[in-house]
Amino acid sequence: MKDQAQGIARMQDTNQATHGRSQVERVDLARLFANEGADAFADAFSGSHPVHPFVGLGPVPQESVGAIWQEMMDRPRQQTSVAYVHVPYCVNRCLFCGFYQNAWRDSEGPVYVDALIEQLRRDRDRPYQSGAPVRAVYFGGGTPTLLSARDLSRVIEAVRTYLPLAPDCEITVEGRVHGFDLDKAAAAFDAGANRLSLGVQTFDEDLRRRLGRKTDRRALIAFLEALLRMDRGAVVIDLIFGLPAQDAAVWETDVGTAIALGMDGVDLYSLKLMRDTPLAHAAETGKLTPAPAEALGAYYRAGAELMQAARWEALSASHWRSGTRERNLYNLLVKSGADCLAYGAGAGGTLHGPDGAYAYRNTADPAHYRECIARGEPVVAGLMRQAPQAPLYNRVKAGMELGHLDLRTLVDLPACPPDFDPRRALGPLLDQWQRAGLLTRDGPWADLTLAGRFWQVRMTQNLLRWLSQALDDANATPQAPPSTDRHHRQ
Repeated sequence: MKDQAQGIARMQDTNQATHGRSQVERVDLARLFANEGADAFADAFSGSHPVHPFVGLGPVPQESVGAIWQEMMDRPRQQTSVAYVHVPYCVNRCLFCGFYQNAWRDSEGPVYVDALIEQLRRDRDRPYQSGAPVRAVYFGGGTPTLLSARDLSRVIEAVRTYLPLAPDCEITVEGRVHGFDLDKAAAAFDAGANRLSLGVQTFDEDLRRRLGRKTDRRALIAFLEALLRMDRGAVVIDLIFGLPAQDAAVWETDVGTAIALGMDGVDLYSLKLMRDTPLAHAAETGKLTPAPAEALGAYYRAGAELMQAARWEALSASHWRSGTRERNLYNLLVKSGADCLAYGAGAGGTLHGPDGAYAYRNTADPAHYRECIARGEPVVAGLMRQAPQAPLYNRVKAGMELGHLDLRTLVDLPACPPDFDPRRALGPLLDQWQRAGLLTRDGPWADLTLAGRFWQVRMTQNLLRWLSQALDDANATPQAPPSTDRHHRQ
């Protein structure tokens, strides 16, 4: 369940639907505080909490998309960069999944990969593609592991041929065990992949059947053990807590199984009840009952404590590794504001243009995507312009993802008023969160507690809203001439 890999595309949809402009609506800042004196894991915040913290985006009028995109393609890329390659097919829709797009047919694979390769080939000399080294590539979906061994090899080799990959580039292939085998894994590794990310969700036999997972526990474990024995690259898995009929014992057994297998990395994700999913409909009708929201923190705490007891290292609020092979580069870099080159139908990316950064999304329909490629036309379907303060917001998101926000990195960034100090602006909110048990202040550092790591997404959203509003107020206030005394910025 790598929702990070599709985050940019969903970000555009969400902002089109809810904001329609770059500035979010003003809120009563007291609503961004946490509840003090409560169980920080259960009741720190009330109400729904967002899947992704996006603030400061505005849609570009459709009539302007073509000209801006042309300028972006002709602009040399200089920022830290990653790439995302989308395979928008699944063999079936899992109960919890809100991103199902297209039913898989074996005949789709070769023609879709042909189009992907052509998109990579035709832009190989464009400045936007041939610029700075690409540090990580993520093959996401959908289910990339549905591709045949030959097609998987072809598209990975094309990425290595046509993108300026860094020598230590992380190349991840996401997928699921059903439809994958050791021959495909070997083909992926032979072609240059060095990381496999598989959606396990749970090892429990009954839960797997409920979720629509087609591989039984015994076959699943045997396959993961065989992948690890290959010793060709990092093998990481996802586990979900809060599933219907998943009690604490089942969850702790799942985490313990992953630890015992010796996976290179494990993600522990909270179940998100997304609209219009089979699970959401089943919950509405009472057929299935996911864990209540106030119970999710206890699951997270139990899983995190098991990881800590096994001496696994936390690379982010949701991701742990057992050794040095796993790096989790794509997910960390894309959340810190890296440029992201997007390939495939429905893929989302980010690029800097002549007047700032933009999020973009390719046309989602695979047939239309192939037609555009065949005609030599752009596949970009829409653009969202990032706010001028995006560098500030990205520093916040990156620090919160790691669990350690260095407030010194937030000062002297472009597009902020001369006397605006984000550290001073954020002080009341951070102090209140410390009283609520969500973080500790240590000089310039704001370090998330374990409860804070559970609420990290919600807290990041609140920080960005708080900063956005503070910036609006600062920009609306007439500015005094810049002071020559710099002590207040030290």
